[in-house]
Amino acid sequence: MAVDKKAIQEHVKGILKAIGENPERQGLIDTPKRVANMFEEVFAGIGYTNDEIAEMYNKTFDEEDFIDSYENDIVVVKDIEVFSHCEHHMTLMYNMKLAVAYIPNDKVIGLSKICRIADMVSKRLQLQERIGADIAEILQKIVETEDVAVFIQAEHGCMTARGIKKPGAKTVTTTLRGKFKQDKNYTDRLLQMI
Repeated sequence: MAVDKKAIQEHVKGILKAIGENPERQGLIDTPKRVANMFEEVFAGIGYTNDEIAEMYNKTFDEEDFIDSYENDIVVVKDIEVFSHCEHHMTLMYNMKLAVAYIPNDKVIGLSKICRIADMVSKRLQLQERIGADIAEILQKIVETEDVAVFIQAEHGCMTARGIKKPGAKTVTTTLRGKFKQDKNYTDRLLQMI
């Protein structure tokens, strides 16, 4: 689904008027267009289902030699920086860092694809918990393993800039699937890695 930039521009003009601004003044005249362009970029993930994202980044390598030699080893990509927007207030979730891990079954995925998946999932109105669940679901589909984990730490504008106004407060979420959820040894090993 394409973003309706024309509608966004009209609504932004209305919001500017509603907060007491003049959308025709010099500093604001192009703001509706800029906001529409920004929304098209930062919400690009809304136009795709998890299945479509899995198909989009389904580039794996069948590494039987690797799998046989390193059975039950963990692959981790950590310190992936993304941002998202809270679906409750549309405020920024920022200073967000992710660690994504999986235990290869018969396939390994290109490491940049993990970052691309995280980026696309984050480009939706989201909950931090859902970001982890969506990334896990997509990765499970691509590498065909149940053994996936996602750790996320972020600050939320809805807590830091409004409401309770607690700058620096961080939210940490975990999504554990397969062996990471069932076997404490795997969870402990993973925690040492991240």
